Amino acid sequence: MSAIYILWLRQIKRYLRSRARIIGSVGQPLLFLIALGFGFGPVYARAGGGNFLQFLAPGIIAMTILFTAVFTGVEVLWDKQFGFLKETLVAPVSRVRIVFGRTLGGATVATLQGVIVLLIAMLAGFRPALATLPAALLFAVLTGLLFTAMGTAIASVLEDMQGFQLIMNFLVMPLFFLSGALFPLKGLPRALAIVVTANPFAYGVDGLRWALIGQSHFPLTLDLGVLTAITVLLLGVGAWLFTRIEV
Repeated sequence: MSAIYILWLRQIKRYLRSRARIIGSVGQPLLFLIALGFGFGPVYARAGGGNFLQFLAPGIIAMTILFTAVFTGVEVLWDKQFGFLKETLVAPVSRVRIVFGRTLGGATVATLQGVIVLLIAMLAGFRPALATLPAALLFAVLTGLLFTAMGTAIASVLEDMQGFQLIMNFLVMPLFFLSGALFPLKGLPRALAIVVTANPFAYGVDGLRWALIGQSHFPLTLDLGVLTAITVLLLGVGAWLFTRIEV
């Protein structure tokens, strides 16, 4: 467990020591909140949807967690390039523990980033349900674990950092835009509804939205079940791929 803790702590320290990373990573969520939340707010209200910022903020928080979690996988490639990964892999520690430590660290960083965006959204006028904030934290952590594991698994089989970023953009943007983060899922065309239902990120967005504003499209048990099952699956796949990395 000490190896897991040390690798987790390394991720946290790297994050806290990089002020530019903390500040820069809130730029895109802030743009979405202001441009969409206030820009489309009047249209959404006239359509009978109520306060669009209230609906949008959970999706933007989930987006922040998704982007931060997935792109922590690039740190595997950085460590490969600069030799730290080689030193880690030759240590007398199970590679599975190494994966778990890195994944927990990445998920924690993603969750912290989501909390920062939540505070910014509250300054912009978002009002979450305080009684269910612990449930929101649970969904944030599960979403962070799932997509950190995904990023680690993909980075484990790649050598090219630019290729990783292209693949991640190819995956992340559809996951985000087809999740219901920006629009209600009720009344979608059948083909689009099927795609959204098959998107694991949609369950993270839905669970977080339920915890923050009391609205959901899927049953809460389904949100938890899908997130937990896919997280366990990706942790297993990521651990297996990581053990195949050549020193």
